[in-house]
Amino acid sequence: MPNAQAPLKIGTRGSPLALAQAYETRARLVAAHGLLEDAFEIVVIKTTGDDRALIAADRPLKEIGGKGLFTKEIEDALLSGGIDIAVHSMKDMPVAQPSGLLLDCYLPREDVRDAFVSPTVARLADLPQGAVVGSSSLRRRAQLASRRPDLKLVEFRGNVQTRLKKLEEGIAEATLLAMAGLNRLGMSDIAASVFDLEEFPPAPGQGAICVESRIGDTCMDGLLAPLNDAETATALACERAFLDALDGSCRTPIAGYAAINGDRIDFHGMILSPDGRQWHECRESAVLDDAATLGRDCGKRLRAEAGEAFFADWGGNA
Repeated sequence: MPNAQAPLKIGTRGSPLALAQAYETRARLVAAHGLLEDAFEIVVIKTTGDDRALIAADRPLKEIGGKGLFTKEIEDALLSGGIDIAVHSMKDMPVAQPSGLLLDCYLPREDVRDAFVSPTVARLADLPQGAVVGSSSLRRRAQLASRRPDLKLVEFRGNVQTRLKKLEEGIAEATLLAMAGLNRLGMSDIAASVFDLEEFPPAPGQGAICVESRIGDTCMDGLLAPLNDAETATALACERAFLDALDGSCRTPIAGYAAINGDRIDFHGMILSPDGRQWHECRESAVLDDAATLGRDCGKRLRAEAGEAFFADWGGNA
């Protein structure tokens, strides 16, 4: 068991949201095992995705390395033994895990919806023709374009605070943020409105925190086991299988959300062209034990329905 003399090291990015997620993980470990906070050390690791120059340049994520920009340095520290576990936003995680590492612990999921944030209007429909909306998410931009093709959509990178500052500076009239992140930061009041899940499904994994560990580390396995939320894990198995079937990463506008209803799981998946003019979606249900199969089958079906030319137009795999 960790203690003040040999604390368990929790690796995380240094943004306010990443730290809030690490603190939540620590609090759950403290409660689950009757330990003191000083039995855990929060280790901040700067990732390539946190580089100020890249954020300031507002370059698309697909041009500078993809989702791995937010995880590589942390995973390197985990593999080398510099930290004991790593805490991530699930939607930042590439589908494939580095050799030697395991995702087997998921905290209870937060609100999965997207929030509309604007200092001037309350809803997307209220924006004037040609309004500028900023987002770094290809999925959000495609969904916005499908509903409001008149909008001017611009790249908008950085943490929540950085994006809000850009709104204050007038770089854009509105942006979209994950409601989960706003809730975890105690900033839910800045959401002017929240999108309906049926009309605006989120990114796979949105709202979920995952804890990564080393394969074969039985001590960590035992510490993390009480934290794992089975319902969240089942839903994510479905969503991640959907992503995997589509070969999905930051180049693909993909939405997908699985919800547990009793002994069944309902899934809504969607793929879009980057300009939002074309999309394909599926809504299916299965028993809980078939969650991953459900997601994989939906992904394969949409890939076949859209055709490979649809994917080729994106200039790369999802």
